[in-house]
Amino acid sequence: MRKTRREILLSAGKYILLTGTAAAGLESLTGTASADTTTPASDGYKMADHWWGMTMEVDKCIGCGNCVRACSKENDVPEGFYRTWIERYHVKEGDMEHPTVESPDGGMHGFPPTSTPVDKSFFIPKLCNHCADSPCTQVCPVGATFVSPDGVVLVDQSYCLGCRYCVQACPYGCRFIHPTKNVVEKCNLCYHRITKGLTTACCEACPTGARKLVDLKNPKDPVHDFLRHYKVQVLKPHMATHAKVFYKDLDGSVR
Repeated sequence: MRKTRREILLSAGKYILLTGTAAAGLESLTGTASADTTTPASDGYKMADHWWGMTMEVDKCIGCGNCVRACSKENDVPEGFYRTWIERYHVKEGDMEHPTVESPDGGMHGFPPTSTPVDKSFFIPKLCNHCADSPCTQVCPVGATFVSPDGVVLVDQSYCLGCRYCVQACPYGCRFIHPTKNVVEKCNLCYHRITKGLTTACCEACPTGARKLVDLKNPKDPVHDFLRHYKVQVLKPHMATHAKVFYKDLDGSVR
């Protein structure tokens, strides 16, 4: 019985990962993906001139869900899955280690009023952190997930085997397997938009400006003043992923 191309590549990919020869094996199997074939850049766009990231001002997020809905519509995200989502944290005084976290429908439709007495409550928007040293790219056996020259972590779905290694490796829970395509999907920072000079769908839809697309290579981008003047953190800094989603005044209870 003949094996399909997917079965052959999946078997080879597992062998490559186990033997530690991913680079050599990838070259002989498929060739490394060098661009996201689903999101071509516009004419005149120079990847080397940009290094994309995002800022989040936690105190401005109202949990309205506009960002989640805009992302879902823009990227045709399957129902029940999210490229970006919002979490609501409830923290009791003196118990920062055990916050109550909820995210009904990814926060797509907002949050119901809570009757639980808490000392502190706030919203945390989340998405792929587009790490400079991303664990997901390191474990992909065929190079389907990669960091573009302008700092965006992308997935070439034409190479993706659906092996789920990157889903398990992501410390932020930002990846999922598409229920019908059986390939990995995640936030691509609206690459089809930002390479045409637009901002992301989620940033465009945010009514308070809580999230902003930033270009760390652009000396005129306000992000530089933002990073200098505010207390800024990234999620799970101990993972040393060099995440590029920067949170202003991130509470110590956030996981």
